[in-house]
Amino acid sequence: MKVNNVSMNLSAVSSAQYPDDGYPEIALAGRSNVGKSSLINTLINRNAFARTSSKPGKTQTLNFYNIEDQLYLVDVPGYGYAKVSKKQREEFGVMIEEYLTTRKPLKGVIILVDGRHEPSEDDISMYEFVRYYNIPVLIVATKMDKVKGNQWNKSESIIRKTLEIDDQTDFQIFSSETKYGKDEVWKWIEEHM
Repeated sequence: MKVNNVSMNLSAVSSAQYPDDGYPEIALAGRSNVGKSSLINTLINRNAFARTSSKPGKTQTLNFYNIEDQLYLVDVPGYGYAKVSKKQREEFGVMIEEYLTTRKPLKGVIILVDGRHEPSEDDISMYEFVRYYNIPVLIVATKMDKVKGNQWNKSESIIRKTLEIDDQTDFQIFSSETKYGKDEVWKWIEEHM
């Protein structure tokens, strides 16, 4: 998709605040600091539109990015960050679960995993949750510019085995530094809009 117009329409913590214009939505989920904002910025050709942070746990609401009045990319709070309280983590969980299980315009979920490491228990839980609800899913291995090219197959294999990826799930290697995988991620989004 050629992106000229982007706006961050709103941040929501409950369904009463979701946009009501009916555009299809693609959610981005992943551990804190896995690169969701960097992926969004790469997709929309902006350097710092979605705020990136060296401090994990910055996104604490569902952030709806309006792309060309055709689509929302929805940045979901990162999971697995220890410095937010247990109560806050539970509230995030309820908010994310409500969104993923009840939102009609939701057309797919992109789960980001750090390509340098084996997926965490939280990554596995998120993938199982999304598959349980039959939501189309794309697994994106981020930060692959930090992995030697001859190790990419090994990284992909570890991620696929750990998550027990099934035939219904697409997989993409990605780097926000080199833009590797950007076109493939867009292709997946457009196929699911």
